[in-house]
Amino acid sequence: MNEKVIEGLQTIVTELAQQADGHVIQSRIFASQGLSKLAAQYEEHAAEERGYVVKCIDRLIDLGCEVKLEAKKSAPIVADAVKYLKQDLQVSKDGLAWLKELVAAAQDDPTTFDILKAYYQDEEGDMYWAEQQLALVEMIGKQNWLAKQI
Repeated sequence: MNEKVIEGLQTIVTELAQQADGHVIQSRIFASQGLSKLAAQYEEHAAEERGYVVKCIDRLIDLGCEVKLEAKKSAPIVADAVKYLKQDLQVSKDGLAWLKELVAAAQDDPTTFDILKAYYQDEEGDMYWAEQQLALVEMIGKQNWLAKQI
């Protein structure tokens, strides 16, 4: 089995679990600010991410690999919704560049390839959503955008 793919699956398990936790926290912060639509969006992101974590864990097990519970680095929590969108967009862009290489490396393993391809497509959709939201902020202004998130 391709070591790069195995390491990549483990990285997804570790990093995406962290990201899902962060999205849950951000969701609760946005809910406390009355931004219920934004809170729901990030709560949904977290659930999707946890689903991909489970798929990657299961795939590692299927491949006979040891699954690790690795330490996770701390990540900032941002109360300002627009600042957080910008930060989250950059995380998506950086992650997609890395994930694209991993998808290519998994081409000889159709099952893993399908899991990673679906994850890539989901993340790409999240990136486009964040770009759209930031474009709306520019068009209608931050206060009007925030009002739409209530």
